[in-house]
Amino acid sequence: MRTLLPALALLAPLPALAQEDHSMHDMSGMAAEPTPQDHAAMAHTMPGMDANQPMPMMRMGGSDHAAGGSGTALLPQADGPMRGVMLSHGDWMVMAHGYLWGVYTDQGGRRGSDEAFVESMAMLSATRDWGNGTTLQLRAMGSLEPAMGQRGYPNLFAGGETANGQPLVDRQHPHDLFMELSARVDTQVAPGTKLFVYGGPVAEPALGPSAFMHRRSARYFALSPISHHWFDSSHITYGVVTGGVQAGRVQLEGSWFNGREPDEHRWDIDRIKLDSWSMRASWSPTDRWVAQVSTGRLKSPEVTHPGEDEQRTTASLHYSTGKVSAMVAYAAKHRLPGPVLSAWTAEANWDVTSRHSLFGRVENVANDELFPDHDDALHDTRFRVTRFEGGYAYRIPLAHQTELALGGSVATYAKPSALDAAYGKAPVSYTLFARLALGR
Repeated sequence: MRTLLPALALLAPLPALAQEDHSMHDMSGMAAEPTPQDHAAMAHTMPGMDANQPMPMMRMGGSDHAAGGSGTALLPQADGPMRGVMLSHGDWMVMAHGYLWGVYTDQGGRRGSDEAFVESMAMLSATRDWGNGTTLQLRAMGSLEPAMGQRGYPNLFAGGETANGQPLVDRQHPHDLFMELSARVDTQVAPGTKLFVYGGPVAEPALGPSAFMHRRSARYFALSPISHHWFDSSHITYGVVTGGVQAGRVQLEGSWFNGREPDEHRWDIDRIKLDSWSMRASWSPTDRWVAQVSTGRLKSPEVTHPGEDEQRTTASLHYSTGKVSAMVAYAAKHRLPGPVLSAWTAEANWDVTSRHSLFGRVENVANDELFPDHDDALHDTRFRVTRFEGGYAYRIPLAHQTELALGGSVATYAKPSALDAAYGKAPVSYTLFARLALGR
């Protein structure tokens, strides 16, 4: 499989991880005290610590009533805090974790292709309590997915960004080497009320739900959603400044950021600029629910639509019991000038037992980029496509709380008959994976 050795090299420096409760995709969700069992599992990472003594708590984003997702997004508290190996160094608490996927997919149909590839991610966070209710957190996240090439991997009906100067269609672009380089400061200004500032050269603005890689409801999906560029394409943004307030179960925030999506040169850091804005309101009425609404004005986000700004609006509802995690969401992107393109998605993960998980997703998108050739009769034609995907994962606990998950999924599609000539009448895709999570 391509990029296997480079991906292993990226993860090799990470020690064996202790535990992650709400998805190895997540890097910012510590919010709750570890249980006594967690103390025992993680004590070996804290030199000199008595396993029977309380573990210092390290919050990674989130709030007093919700777990942290990507950037400053929130997830249900019931999803649980995310844990990895924790080390103390002076006044700092450091956490590290990562994952590695080996994937084979056959996307079926006339425009589908088959391919084996590797996805990877390594994450590091360092937090310091300055006293008086003020904390500082530094985050870094990276991937060696650029090694798979600019064209990424097959993903039927996906689109967005370019490779070798050409629009990507029916493929998903790889993540950049630098996925996050950010800092966050939280300070308590009144009982139950905190102010925070977050941002950096690579970060995520306050727009949309937590990115798909960081949602427990999407934990075992090996491929990205085809609605990615409606909901969370800004999760890697070169230049972000966010300010917000948490008051009880409500979080209000706004961002100033770079509206342009990352370019196809994925080993470097793009030009950093602040030319776009967004606002988001989140509410967690109970520990099992989180709702968010957000909107943003993006300056010329897509290289394939030069000079066109975009107003993007999203709404989502997350639910979790710990064993079941689900999300439903809506997004609309309004090209300025241009049409309004909407998308819906619903997804869920059910940990049936400690070994068996079932997962599923339904997406519906209005896409006008399936035929990028200007000479094609269907160029700029809007088609509404629905993708249905379901799968299974068998989870195998390994040493030091490491998990290997083996599984797969099958996807079918509903589409207009006008697409039959290009895609076939009834394409069916399937994906097989092995997912090694250092920390669970």
